[in-house]
Amino acid sequence: MKNLLKITGVAAALLLGVSCSEDFLEKQPSEFLTADQVEEAATNNPDVLAGTLAGIYTLQFTSGTGGTTNHDDFGQKGYDIYGDMLSGDLALSVSSFGWYRADITEFQAPLDFTSTRNYMPWRYYYRIIRSANVVIDALGGQDAVPEVQANQYIMGQAKAIRAHSYFYLTQYYQNEYNPSQEILPLYDESADENGPKVAASEIYALMERDLNDAITLLDGFNRSAKNEINQDIAKGILAYVLATKGTNEAWQRVYDLTGDVIATGNYPIMTAEEVAPLDQAETNKQNNSGSIVGGGFNDVNTPGWMWGVDLTSDSGVGLVSWWGQMDFFSYSYAGYGDYKAIDSGLFAQMSADDVRRRQFNTSSGSNRLQPWGKFYDPARVPRGPSVVIDEDYVYMRVAEMYLLNAEAAANLGMDAEARESLRAVLDLRLSDTSYLDALSGQQLINEIYLQTRLELWGEGKSYLAMKRNKATIVRGSNHLSFVGEPIPHNDERLTFEIPEAEILYNPFIDSQN
Repeated sequence: MKNLLKITGVAAALLLGVSCSEDFLEKQPSEFLTADQVEEAATNNPDVLAGTLAGIYTLQFTSGTGGTTNHDDFGQKGYDIYGDMLSGDLALSVSSFGWYRADITEFQAPLDFTSTRNYMPWRYYYRIIRSANVVIDALGGQDAVPEVQANQYIMGQAKAIRAHSYFYLTQYYQNEYNPSQEILPLYDESADENGPKVAASEIYALMERDLNDAITLLDGFNRSAKNEINQDIAKGILAYVLATKGTNEAWQRVYDLTGDVIATGNYPIMTAEEVAPLDQAETNKQNNSGSIVGGGFNDVNTPGWMWGVDLTSDSGVGLVSWWGQMDFFSYSYAGYGDYKAIDSGLFAQMSADDVRRRQFNTSSGSNRLQPWGKFYDPARVPRGPSVVIDEDYVYMRVAEMYLLNAEAAANLGMDAEARESLRAVLDLRLSDTSYLDALSGQQLINEIYLQTRLELWGEGKSYLAMKRNKATIVRGSNHLSFVGEPIPHNDERLTFEIPEAEILYNPFIDSQN
């Protein structure tokens, strides 16, 4: 119990260290413990580092971590919504409260560096980076390999979460992968002060080094909960990083990494019942007293979930959350008038026999195509009886590994292998996948992209896939703006600008970005 209290206390200290103005990047993530103090404490009690790492994981679902009190500021899943909306796959079909409408769906934030929506993801991901740097430095620094195995596991997790944060920064703040373009400041030590933008190649080199180190350091790590990063998650993150580069060498590594994860057999693909209700009529009901069978995406113990977090009533998650924005059956904006739905054009591309059609409300009316059967509180009470959220978050599923494996194989000209990996998922979604046998080359790549969007809809992966595939998006009729307008993946409206606060307080960054 004493160790638990120490871990909880340090995690709380990390979370409460919220600074403002010129300190908005949190050069020192906690106002209670300095980097030196963490290192000194860890020498006497390794649980301090474990507590600091636990605090970093908690940042992923804590509101206000983007530096605001906005109701779209709640960590990783908040920026997953940003990406899904910018990609066009997630439609804001009705807007009563205004969240996301002007800044995100009408692209005002990406075009205005003074917008808080430019600031929030920047501040959030750099906060995690700075916090990870404290842990890495306390363990001896970038090139150190801790002697104690438990500390090796902590170092591996810290490097992996740092790389994960840099990856999302590269996605949100660069139009498309260009290794020579200067895009972000790079901080790999806790003592680092303000710095200049560096070339994307330097950021990618750090991410790849971090993740390769993490894969080695996490060998043999048996995590206590799915919110922790293990070796498989590190491989998955590295696969995403490399896939963005799009070279043959990178695609080969993506193919190998995802193949390694699949080969473990640790994570079965979610079944048809796990991804969607058995009966479309049940999906369309507003209140069925929790009797619906199938779907929900609300339990981290789902075998096909590789990485996620078990939220409980003690987690402090309420209205300001992913569930509070997305789920009609939680106490939420999605229940009271800010309806989020699948893009109607994307939905129309699903086969009639696709079980994933049952994830969406197909009845007529303003609630049409909301994800009533994919994401829902099990009680199935419209608009939810309680503001307390205890449904879980998913960060990564094994289906992503199969789809990335298929994408890598197709880009390497390995069509048979690509069809095999794609079919492994689709055999659980469609009654007949024989049509895949006729697909090859670009047609096969296009099908993998489409199935990636359908399988992972609403999970924050559509934006990443759009950029990888250099796709042009066309919004369907259920959007409130820019319906039918072709928007290429590298359009300025889809990528954020370096925020005003960074320009004001970092002398190495100027207004020219």
